[in-house]
Amino acid sequence: MKEKVEEALAQVRPALQNDGGDVELVEVTDDGVVKVRLTGACRGCPMAQMTLQMGIERVLKQAVPEVKAVEAVA
Repeated sequence: MKEKVEEALAQVRPALQNDGGDVELVEVTDDGVVKVRLTGACRGCPMAQMTLQMGIERVLKQAVPEVKAVEAVA
């Protein structure tokens, strides 16, 4: 499942990089929780939570149905 998540993140990454940010995969748990770290401009952005839920989580759940949630870690 980790490989599928990496492939899905690759789809999201260019949009984040256009705004000076990025996303890094930290962990995929056995129960389907994906932990990511937002970096660059995304790290301190007030819209980061919306980006995480409406962008990254939505794409990951579509591409990898086993994903139950996406969480940001520091």
